[in-house]
Amino acid sequence: MTGLTLSTSEPIAYFLAWSSYGTWLPGDERGSWHQGKWIPPSGLFREMARMEMKETPFTLSGNDRDTVEATVARHCAIRGSLHHAVKARTNHAHVIVTASEYLPETVRDQLKVWCTRTLKPSYPGRKRFWTEGGSCRWINRTDDLIAAIQYVNEAQDRKDRDP
Repeated sequence: MTGLTLSTSEPIAYFLAWSSYGTWLPGDERGSWHQGKWIPPSGLFREMARMEMKETPFTLSGNDRDTVEATVARHCAIRGSLHHAVKARTNHAHVIVTASEYLPETVRDQLKVWCTRTLKPSYPGRKRFWTEGGSCRWINRTDDLIAAIQYVNEAQDRKDRDP
């Protein structure tokens, strides 16, 4: 039963995020997580990561973002999971989902696979759409769920303008 949660203390939702391939490299000026360690901004690390890339960076067009959002909604419906919010941006995606019968990493990775499958026909020959891994946070309280949904649906568009 790979991917099933063994805990009796279930989260009410997961906040999942992943970036598109090559758009947030280790050593990036924003800093980054790499193999479980925080990497501060570093031109050297960024250049080393850039040299190891197998393909050009992938950014999502408006149609791609619509495809990702529709794919997440469809996959959640098939799995019987409740997606509270999904927003695909040019270089990453955020999903708030209740699927506590699965580990968050399993849910995130399945969503990435399905999004890749739906994007591939538009990009013949492309193999990499997403970075490895991503973020998985448990949401255990209703007020945190409301805040996460608001962030995904609204706050990202305001974050450079809000004080």
